[in-house]
Amino acid sequence: MKASRLLSILMLLQARGRMTAGALAQAMEVSERTILRDIDQLSAAGVPLWGERGRQGGFQLRPGWSTELTGMTEPEAQALLLAGLPGPATELGLGGAAASARLKLVASVPAPWREQAERVGERLHVDPVDWYRAPDTPRQLQAVAAAVWQARRLTLRYDSWRGASRRELEPLGLVLKAGAWYLMARSAGKEAVRTYRLASVLAVESMGRPFKRPRGFDLAAQWRESSARFEAELRRLQAQVQVSPRGLVWLRNARWQHQALPAADATAAAAEGWCVVQLPIESIEHGARQLLALGDEAQVLGPPELRAELLRLARLVLARY
Repeated sequence: MKASRLLSILMLLQARGRMTAGALAQAMEVSERTILRDIDQLSAAGVPLWGERGRQGGFQLRPGWSTELTGMTEPEAQALLLAGLPGPATELGLGGAAASARLKLVASVPAPWREQAERVGERLHVDPVDWYRAPDTPRQLQAVAAAVWQARRLTLRYDSWRGASRRELEPLGLVLKAGAWYLMARSAGKEAVRTYRLASVLAVESMGRPFKRPRGFDLAAQWRESSARFEAELRRLQAQVQVSPRGLVWLRNARWQHQALPAADATAAAAEGWCVVQLPIESIEHGARQLLALGDEAQVLGPPELRAELLRLARLVLARY
């Protein structure tokens, strides 16, 4: 454990340059006192590093020095090979670089692991696009990605439900969700981070002006929080629906979140094998159109407005045919 921590400190200093004892302690999840002892041991072992006091101080390695050790384990090598997904890399204009990096990574692992590491790419393929959906590769993806990598402001012409508008943004990160690309960014001079679907970007203009990223910004955590908030706001209504065993399978296949309700909550006696579930819906109209796809394998119990809208749609369909 200690040897692994010492090697991790070396890797951090090699990758990030100067770091304070506090930053190293936070990254390694140990105390600053432990880090200082580790630094002393590394220095005693001949590692050329030194520290500087003061607000801008910290520990750093001698310029140009690097260790040939990686400490990479077999599972870590396989995980890194999984991280370089060819589809997204190609969309970002990094397909060739990803392939080259993968070759170098495979060549760098110990010989006994090399064959096993190569099996990852041969035996696992990740397709992020859902069934019956076309890939969503925005024309502006690479231009936006360049601004994200370089931390430079950009101007978007963005088409939202309110209409097209011009926005000056500080791009913080890209997210690929179910085959669709999103940008997480904040407006210049503001703290709030918002989400923008890149398919709705009409034009991009790089402003060339750098910006300072918010300290400690965690893209994955920010996305989880944003997604949870979006889903909670989008589906505020709940529908109570009695579904057949076949209808329940359809709900599961559609990955529609649902919660089983006790039989006592049903307003009508459940038929054999049927059950009552609660479904989140975006609106009465949208929910009715979704539930119409279940046909006679479902019966809406509430709310009354949803039953009425479903009946109205059913009559329109009947009249059409």
